[in-house]
Amino acid sequence: MTSPTFGEISQEYRGDWVRLRTMTYVRVLALAGQGAALLGAHFYFGLHFNATLVWLVMGAAALSVLLSILLFPQTKRLTDTEAMLTFLFDIAQLVCLLYLTGGITNPFSLLILAPVAVSAMALKPRSTLLLALIAVALVTLIALTYQPLRFQDGTVHTVPPIFAFGFWAAIVIGIVFQAFYAHRVAAEANSMADALLAVQMALSREQKLTDLGGVVAATAHELGTPLATIKLISSELSSALRDQPDLAEDARILVEQTDRCRDILRSMGRAGKDDTHLRRAPIEAVLTEAAEPHLDRGKQVYFQFSPGPNGTAEQPIILRRPEIIHGLRNLIQNAVDFATESVWIQADWTDQRLAVRIIDDGQGFSAQVLGNIGEPFIRHRRDATRPRTRAAYEGMGLGLFIAKTLLERSGARLVFDNSDASLPDLPDGHKATGARITLVWPLSRISVDPQAALAPNQPLAD
Repeated sequence: MTSPTFGEISQEYRGDWVRLRTMTYVRVLALAGQGAALLGAHFYFGLHFNATLVWLVMGAAALSVLLSILLFPQTKRLTDTEAMLTFLFDIAQLVCLLYLTGGITNPFSLLILAPVAVSAMALKPRSTLLLALIAVALVTLIALTYQPLRFQDGTVHTVPPIFAFGFWAAIVIGIVFQAFYAHRVAAEANSMADALLAVQMALSREQKLTDLGGVVAATAHELGTPLATIKLISSELSSALRDQPDLAEDARILVEQTDRCRDILRSMGRAGKDDTHLRRAPIEAVLTEAAEPHLDRGKQVYFQFSPGPNGTAEQPIILRRPEIIHGLRNLIQNAVDFATESVWIQADWTDQRLAVRIIDDGQGFSAQVLGNIGEPFIRHRRDATRPRTRAAYEGMGLGLFIAKTLLERSGARLVFDNSDASLPDLPDGHKATGARITLVWPLSRISVDPQAALAPNQPLAD
């Protein structure tokens, strides 16, 4: 079994999920229930069965539990194969008990559903399918041949054949339904857990980059003064040593290297974001920063900013939060990836809300995907009638899910649809016919008062 690399999000990897301790508790509980049912049936209801064989089967199950306790640490996690074999043993043990105690007509025959349902949630699909097929085969076997229960007077407990067939059909249908239902529910839960983990990782990465930029900016700022002093002194030395060519050349080199250090720090400081003044920015600056990594990828990106009805001429100042930057960057990347030539990023605002639209001139969202955008691990097939816009693209919707989740956390409402070629005010008379993503924030959730006092800058930790 191969493990995913650190940080990898994999929906298929579900190994070592079942603890041996958990399996031991469940199996001990099952044995206690089976023993109580057998004793109650014999002493209270007067039913007779081959007690020797029944208790041998129970003893084999108890021995397997005891060996698992003695041979393995209880913290051990079972692999997919080990868990499947354990479930298979439990199914076989229960079927042997049913064979000795009335077969399919035994009301406790429905307990065979439990191992299959649990395996559907914890094991791989092929392991669950194998267990379900074996369970159906064994249930069919004990429906055809079994040792009937007898009362104290020797009367055989029988049920009409139609009821026996109904019991068999109900159990088989229950096995199939329970396995499918449990697997689908577990797959949805696992997909959502993986996707939310990816969101947390993406947000953590963006926050670390922002913090690193703050450290760089602070370093550039703090070193600016001593570098200026060094340059001043070295310039004076260079002037004073004109009559000493060798020393004057050294002083000149010192001035040049000081200027070089200043330029390096200035370029590094461009990414600085630790200053609280830079934690707020006009919407134009935020959208431009989000789009910056994708501006030189061969597609023309147009920006449009305009006030809407009742909107002020000045752009709203919004919080420059890492999740907003990362979410917008993912959406812009998606538009650039699928655009034919151009992408339009539009923003308009009123006194109540801020709207941002990201539009491209590509093929748009396919009909199969449009209703599921924002869900992680989309598995719909690509529409064969639509050409590929990127070679070997195998997207699963995780990027859009991350963007949608991060932006919704900031208060945005997202709408995914396709353009209708009638959008006004596109540059150079273009008509967008591709995908369109609309984001709307209540202005109270995202904007800040430009006149409000800034919080003090936080000192850097040593």
